[in-house]
Amino acid sequence: MTVSDSDTQAGWVPEADEDEDSGEEMPLSMRLSIADTLTLGNATCGFMAVYFTTTGILIPHLTGSDESGMARHSAATAVILMLCAAVFDLFDGLVARKLRSSPMGAELDNLSDLISFGLAPAYFVLVYGMVADDAHQRVAALGAVVVLLAVVLRLARFSCVTLKDGMFQGMPSPFGALTVVSIVLLELPFVATLLAILGTAWLMVSRVEYPKPRGPLAVAMLSWIVAAMGLLAAWAFDAPGGQLLLQTGCALQLVLGAVIPLFATARRVNNFRGNRREARAAQLP
Repeated sequence: MTVSDSDTQAGWVPEADEDEDSGEEMPLSMRLSIADTLTLGNATCGFMAVYFTTTGILIPHLTGSDESGMARHSAATAVILMLCAAVFDLFDGLVARKLRSSPMGAELDNLSDLISFGLAPAYFVLVYGMVADDAHQRVAALGAVVVLLAVVLRLARFSCVTLKDGMFQGMPSPFGALTVVSIVLLELPFVATLLAILGTAWLMVSRVEYPKPRGPLAVAMLSWIVAAMGLLAAWAFDAPGGQLLLQTGCALQLVLGAVIPLFATARRVNNFRGNRREARAAQLP
């Protein structure tokens, strides 16, 4: 119970009102919706990706363990968890549009995306710089920081900038995270890997337009994620051709990251030309 100036003038305030207030229903801002639960699944997957990257790749390297199979399994598990986080991120938006979202849904989504698509891939790059033979740890750490900051800036801009319906400005953070880890898994020379990672970070904060995954595009994205999980599992269990299949999938991820904006650009150019033709037709007598 608090005492204010008015309390001192009117005497003691009964505590019954406070007891009644405490028994009221939980405010709407504190209730989790189904979409929020999916968003928390996203955050959990991102954290577990960091866990497997640490216990299965970094710690064996620091302790001098030669269990390369364990590192391969852990790397595949970490990336599969990031893919699962992308599935949660895809479905929480769909569920929120179909049902309802809580007042804190947008904040939960941004915080979860920061863990799964900012911290987890950046940490993956950092550990790569520590365990790869031709990598430079400090330079890789700088690349990891750039990836993390790119996701932070992208999520902040997404929260405060109104964009036209159906389009993202800059590469979406889930797509960017998967592109970053694909670059690492390709096992390119260190300089090429670093430049590709920095290029992906730039795409995330750029004004390049990417379509939102809705309708057929959402189905295509989900199918691609499931296929990527299969490729990672084949690689982890050393299936025949698993290494080649994984590298093909990673290369395709990079190609998609570069090609998808071209479709949005072509559509924007076609719309511009169509508007010009309509304007000219309207000016004719």
